[in-house]
Amino acid sequence: MESEGAENTKSFSGIPEAIFVDDVNEFMNLPENSEGVEKVLRSLDEQHGKYKFMEYTLNTKRKRLRQQIPDLDRSLDMIEKLKSLKENIETQFLLSDQVFVKADIPPTKNVYLWLGANVMLEYTLEDAEKLLSTNMATAKKNLSHVEHDLDFLRDQWTTTEVNMARVYNWDVKRRQAEASSS
Repeated sequence: MESEGAENTKSFSGIPEAIFVDDVNEFMNLPENSEGVEKVLRSLDEQHGKYKFMEYTLNTKRKRLRQQIPDLDRSLDMIEKLKSLKENIETQFLLSDQVFVKADIPPTKNVYLWLGANVMLEYTLEDAEKLLSTNMATAKKNLSHVEHDLDFLRDQWTTTEVNMARVYNWDVKRRQAEASSS
């Protein structure tokens, strides 16, 4: 169901669509391109740079989400373990690099979750599970949106690169024609 929405949506992030220049003569005769080939190429190069920056931003977001999903999954597994716990369990915690400490965990009905920005709150096991499940679903949905946007973005910067090459080649042919007619 989510993939159907992804196919119908060009971009979830509002990435501007690059228009393919089919007829370079017609494109270069547009009023906004009257200042010359160099300005058009500079504009296309600027657009290409913006697409590359957007790609970097989306790749960073994808990396963060790919790290977040396994963390949420481990937290959900721990909630399940705590819910099934009927007696004390002995475990080890990582205190710092290569330093572990033993601890007895009694059965509990509450857990503390890091929410970010140095904030930790106490939740019942059921509330924590609901929150983590919601966060997991949101993270997976966001990851699919980011991957869709990256695919869309690659198409846009490829189109822009092709446009740049076509305008450049058009200019070379135009200069050659002018030189041969002189």
